[in-house]
Amino acid sequence: MNVELHIEELILHGFEGGDRDRISEAVQQELTRLFAQGMPPSLVQGGEIGRLDGGGFEMNAGMQSGAIGVQIAQSIYGGL
Repeated sequence: MNVELHIEELILHGFEGGDRDRISEAVQQELTRLFAQGMPPSLVQGGEIGRLDGGGFEMNAGMQSGAIGVQIAQSIYGGL
């Protein structure tokens, strides 16, 4: 099954430009990994989700941007 995921806007407040780029890249890599493991049940029948609230997560001081991106991706995937 082919999946096309388009994230129009990912709002990241309080991060430097380079961190935002690394977070965005980590989100993409983690979502690719998660979808390779299996399709969320809500998408098995096909269709479109117009808006998704990925929820929230806790961030520890000094957390690396890659780990932040992974948590964001897991929240998005979990919200599906």
